[in-house]
Amino acid sequence: MAVPEKARFLLDGRPIETTTDKTVLQAALDAGVYIPHLCYSPILEPYGGCRLCLVDVEGMRDPVTSCTTLVRDGMVVRSETERINDLRRTVAALLISEHCGDCLTCRANQRCELQKVASHVGLAATSVKRMERESIVDKSSPFFVRDLAKCVLCGLCVRVCHEVRGVGAIEILNRGFNSVVAPFEGEAIAESTCEFCGACVDICPVGALWATNEILPPTDEVRTVCPYCGVGCVLVLGTRAGRLVSARGDVSTHNQGQLCVKGRFGWEFVHSPDRLTTPLIREN
Repeated sequence: MAVPEKARFLLDGRPIETTTDKTVLQAALDAGVYIPHLCYSPILEPYGGCRLCLVDVEGMRDPVTSCTTLVRDGMVVRSETERINDLRRTVAALLISEHCGDCLTCRANQRCELQKVASHVGLAATSVKRMERESIVDKSSPFFVRDLAKCVLCGLCVRVCHEVRGVGAIEILNRGFNSVVAPFEGEAIAESTCEFCGACVDICPVGALWATNEILPPTDEVRTVCPYCGVGCVLVLGTRAGRLVSARGDVSTHNQGQLCVKGRFGWEFVHSPDRLTTPLIREN
């Protein structure tokens, strides 16, 4: 297997060292430089759908998506020009115009990538007429809720279900404003081939998907190993006041952030009043 060549390029005047197998967005994020994005994930193939990661590259007439542009040695990239920020503000304004606006009561509040993008590009107001999507809430799953009014059609949930999990339970149906993420023919998620692994919940950048057993955000986190089988998936458990309030997979280990339905959602037994906490002896 060929070893990728080292490369050095300029991003807004800052020299960044990386390798030629990395995209501009990957290299920037690795170096701690934030470039707005919604449809990017390091575990998925580049998509270039949200158009928020646009950058100017010296020698190219039009802006390019940094998540699909591979690094070249000596290239000069500009991410913070007025033209680029104007384009990002326009895209963000269009996304917000179709987005349900109850941010303060949203499960993703202060953890929402759309909030982060709007703040980064300085979008304080928008002149785009609001055309919020119909609030279609799917509560058929016993583990998570889908609120399609908050979906930004980034495609992350669809792609992780296809590319990583290999299940393909959901697709982007229809076109234009009528586009929606749903199982085949728009049926409920419980009637689809979904395995309820929660990968779509974990990768959603907004509040369109949330776990029903995660009411409070954690204040601390601890790494541990899933107790259910011998695979040994590593968990990151969120705690608050000494109680478990959330669970997710550790992306830096062999399970690469992926869990089964039991590892992802089956942690409530820890605080069950029926759980045995001391050894017992059966009598008679």
